[in-house]
Amino acid sequence: MQVVTWRKSSQSVEGTSSQCVELAALSGGVGVRDSKAPEAGHLTFDRRDFRALLAELKRQA
Repeated sequence: MQVVTWRKSSQSVEGTSSQCVELAALSGGVGVRDSKAPEAGHLTFDRRDFRALLAELKRQA
């Protein structure tokens, strides 16, 4: 069984209602989940698609 360590954005502030995601390095790519509802599951992106997602988000910011 793979041990997964989830990490929250450094921009996230504990105790606020801010919307944050958590990321984890998975054997199949990168896991992304809602930090307020981790029990709801996660999405898995392969590393190439995750880089493309980040590039698009940065482009739109």
